[in-house]
Amino acid sequence: MADPLAMTGMLTRRLPDCRPLLADPDDLTLVFQPIVDLARARVAGYEALSRFPGTAGPEVWFAAAADAGIAAELEALALHKALAAIPDLPADTFLTVNVGPHLLGTAPVQEALATRPDLHRVVVELTEHAPVDDLGALRLQVAALRARGALVALDDTGSGWSGLQQLAALRPQLVKLDRSLVAGADADPVRMALAEMVGEFAGRIDAWLLAEGIETRSELAAFCRLGVPLAQGWLLGRPTPGFAPLDPDVAALVRGCAARARTASTVAGLLRPVRQCEVTEAFPGVPPVVLVGPQGEPLALRLTDPRTGQAHTAPVSLRAEPTDDVTATLQRALTRSPAQRFDPVVCTDAAGAVVGLLRVEDLASAAAAR
Repeated sequence: MADPLAMTGMLTRRLPDCRPLLADPDDLTLVFQPIVDLARARVAGYEALSRFPGTAGPEVWFAAAADAGIAAELEALALHKALAAIPDLPADTFLTVNVGPHLLGTAPVQEALATRPDLHRVVVELTEHAPVDDLGALRLQVAALRARGALVALDDTGSGWSGLQQLAALRPQLVKLDRSLVAGADADPVRMALAEMVGEFAGRIDAWLLAEGIETRSELAAFCRLGVPLAQGWLLGRPTPGFAPLDPDVAALVRGCAARARTASTVAGLLRPVRQCEVTEAFPGVPPVVLVGPQGEPLALRLTDPRTGQAHTAPVSLRAEPTDDVTATLQRALTRSPAQRFDPVVCTDAAGAVVGLLRVEDLASAAAAR
């Protein structure tokens, strides 16, 4: 077996020497990745991401900085550059900046944050990669940021140390769902259930949920159906040197997914056409039929008894509108009296005119699939 200390030494020697970056800060550059409002198909904000010379990724450079004892200085340099970009930020958008919670209270990071006393439109993302030794001190630091107008996000939720305890203690306004819970979630009920659980918790502390790492159309559609308000990933927009607008094709894709999600969650997609006859007609035809009054309002149903095959007239025991939620409508249907519990639900428009019938079986199947 290899000596762990020797392996650590080999890894350390492979890390890039990041100290020259502090002598020549222009070697650290920033790119900005859009964060998309899924309901409105527009850019809600951007995340500032560090880029370095060569092929090593940012995580390697920050690990090298930690190894060299200058993690706070490198983090402060990235923060300083990100905050300097605020004047160029498009209207009605925010900028997120990453800060390790264990570095937030250090002098270099505090000095970088002080370069912009007004932190409105800034979201400070606290990464989850390292344990927090003093949660009480971190809570005070977060409160000071909020007092200056900043919002607070908890990054990589579900991948590291924070868990529900840190969520509850810090009460972030933005909760970022880690890529490990997003990747392939459209085909994995367990991941979707976990994402829904985090989303429900976020809602209870009045925070927005952001799904990061959206890379496929199926993932986008799944999180639209889940009602996640914000998303980020290569499918929606790659990091660029400036604040790029949302590509028109991507905007159209998001609008389509959002529209299908809205339809899937409402009864509109479950409507079945139905014959309508005036209540005064002697022979209303083969059931099911909705018997309507002079203004087209539904007064009764002409149905067939499934046990005897005999036609009978039943009252309209429940109405719904096409925009009503599937689950809520099913719950209303099942609270009816036993005699009408499984009768069709009459769907009417805003004017009260009949637009179709809803079968309780269809409502149950749709609710179970959500």
